Amino acid sequence: MVLIAAAVCTKNGKVILSRQFVEMTKARIEGLLAAFPKLMTAGKQHTYVETDSVRYVYQPMEKLYMLLITTKASNILEDLETLRIFSKVIPEYSHSLDEKEIGENAFSLIFAFDEIVALGYRESVNLAQIKTFVEMDSHEEKVYQAVRQTQEREARQKMREKAKELQRQRMEASKRGGPSLSGMGGRSGGFSADSFGSSGVSSSSGSSSANIGITSIDVDTKSKAAAKPTSRNALKLGGKSKDVDSFVDQLKSEGEKIANLAPAAPAGSSSAAASASAVAKAAISADIHKESVHLKIEDKLVVRLGRDGGVQQFENSGLLTLRIADEAYGRILLKLSPNYIQGLQLQTHPNVDKELFKSRTTIGLKNLGKPFPLNTDVGVLKWRFVSQDESAIPLTINCWPSDNGEGGCDVNIEYELEAQQLELQDVSFTIPLPMNVQPTVAEYDGTYNYNARKHVIQWLIPVIDSANKSGSMEFSCSASIPGDFFPLQVSFVSKTTYAGVVAQEVVQVESEAAVKYSSESILFVEKYEIV
Repeated sequence: MVLIAAAVCTKNGKVILSRQFVEMTKARIEGLLAAFPKLMTAGKQHTYVETDSVRYVYQPMEKLYMLLITTKASNILEDLETLRIFSKVIPEYSHSLDEKEIGENAFSLIFAFDEIVALGYRESVNLAQIKTFVEMDSHEEKVYQAVRQTQEREARQKMREKAKELQRQRMEASKRGGPSLSGMGGRSGGFSADSFGSSGVSSSSGSSSANIGITSIDVDTKSKAAAKPTSRNALKLGGKSKDVDSFVDQLKSEGEKIANLAPAAPAGSSSAAASASAVAKAAISADIHKESVHLKIEDKLVVRLGRDGGVQQFENSGLLTLRIADEAYGRILLKLSPNYIQGLQLQTHPNVDKELFKSRTTIGLKNLGKPFPLNTDVGVLKWRFVSQDESAIPLTINCWPSDNGEGGCDVNIEYELEAQQLELQDVSFTIPLPMNVQPTVAEYDGTYNYNARKHVIQWLIPVIDSANKSGSMEFSCSASIPGDFFPLQVSFVSKTTYAGVVAQEVVQVESEAAVKYSSESILFVEKYEIV
């Protein structure tokens, strides 16, 4: 097929948006679009209209038309399939099908159109791929921005620490009757701060990075802050999350999620499934009573499965964070169960004793004389598991659309819990539907609801566990083909992790006395889809 142009116009013939895909003058395109409403015949339903030179293929969308202009030699079946993809794209970028909304989102729609057609020929893409291409998300750019922000923040932190060091030296000199340091200028020597957030400063004559010039720093020797010299204890920590910025940003640059470092307004969810997952995660966290030593284990799944079977992507990753609220429990050892899944890649924080973890599956600082930070969520262990084996899939889904011989499809969906140690909560299956076609549901477990604006049906199961490990749903849709019901999206949460990372015991370093602790585990879905 050769696609000349794609346009969105009103039923009166006013063009709202047009994108041409072949070399053609503006006057020629305007003439073709102006001729379209004149070819419409009142009282008759058309799929296409032909002239001597071109074919108009269109689909009504409320008060608008989605219009394709093709050559007469093109394949009409391919034209209709292309038109169906264009019609699906428009509601993804325009919240309502009216002239104003289409105009406001014109550039996003044009970018999406360009992913469907190139040089007049249709590309082999589905809706999910189009959305991914249009977003143009760059991991390298995110890493670069994170590293740059980290460097700037570290420079500011080191400047503040050097100012405190000069203040302390000036106070000591004043007490001894020595010379004042208020007139000192020039560049400071190199120094390093413990990545967990030490407030003490240790000099390092060999360091050359992040040298910061400090000139004429005046210090009020009568202030209360100056009356208290900086502590020499290795890890004196207040409740400020700024003290762990270096470590936190390092994890962020590696793609990890850091939990609750500072209160922030929740970001707007891009989908109902993600919103439901976030609400469920918050509900699980709210049920936990937190002791002075609190552990948080976050496990994340990214799964992409083929509609005909096979694993396209399976990745499990997670982070174990430790929060200590009482200084008496700052020096502890955390013993983990060694019974995590086979093939799991584990990585400890640089300040954690790796040999101790390898030999005894125990997390402790390299310097056991130092305490962990107080009142701060500190990541101490992260993990990753990647597989192409179908046996790794925790929840298998079989979506089977079949032609019913009447221009529509009968759809059968069934699921089965393979990882029976898990209890999945708030499970949601989101199935896309053809535009303006309401499904007829015959049988289902759980509940469902039909969203006419988003053209999806949501199948909801409160709990899936070993006692309720399978279920099914059956519905039919008119004017549809099997490809209309993909990609199918799944979301859920669980209080049991997939990786099997579990705390066994927390003990004090010196006495090895057991310490009472609380723990929360959460497994959530970042992406789980059948394509």
